[in-house]
Amino acid sequence: MGDSSASYIHMVHHLIEECLIFSMSKEECMEALSKHANIKPVITSTVWNELEKENKEFFEAYTRGRDHRATEIEKRQRIQSRLHASMRENDKD
Repeated sequence: MGDSSASYIHMVHHLIEECLIFSMSKEECMEALSKHANIKPVITSTVWNELEKENKEFFEAYTRGRDHRATEIEKRQRIQSRLHASMRENDKD
């Protein structure tokens, strides 16, 4: 692998770390890097997969945390929806 290839992969690695800071999924990261950094999704996917292999425990915890946050957000949205519906019903009375 040439020096420029290694530095390109290192840059993609760094950008994936930035995606992780923003709690992005692999697909969200691929889309963001494609759109904002002109990196082909297959490149992002390949580097992401290698990072997952090298850091299995981190990515397992990361995925659990993302799933937990998504569940909490969904619960909050359902509660807010019920509250709004209840308030509308009370306004009709």
